[in-house]
Amino acid sequence: MAAAISFLKNPLFLLGVNLSAIAGSTYLLRAHHIYNLEEHEARMDELEGTLRGHIGLIEEALDRLEGTATEADRGKKMNEYYGKRGRDEKEKK
Repeated sequence: MAAAISFLKNPLFLLGVNLSAIAGSTYLLRAHHIYNLEEHEARMDELEGTLRGHIGLIEEALDRLEGTATEADRGKKMNEYYGKRGRDEKEKK
């Protein structure tokens, strides 16, 4: 029993336990943070596509009100803007 108590009082053992706990928790927090960043990026991509699609619809409605749109142009801008999402950054690299 006395050997077990002296083992737990060993400073090198306590240092090893503390460093292991810090390293383990840091690894888990980093993994969780990376997962959250990827999820956030996916949500922002979806939101960007939705906004681009809505901008296309608004511009088409404006063209119809101004009388410059034809029936063949219907849905063209929305598809053009929506399909463009996420590609702006890739073209710059």
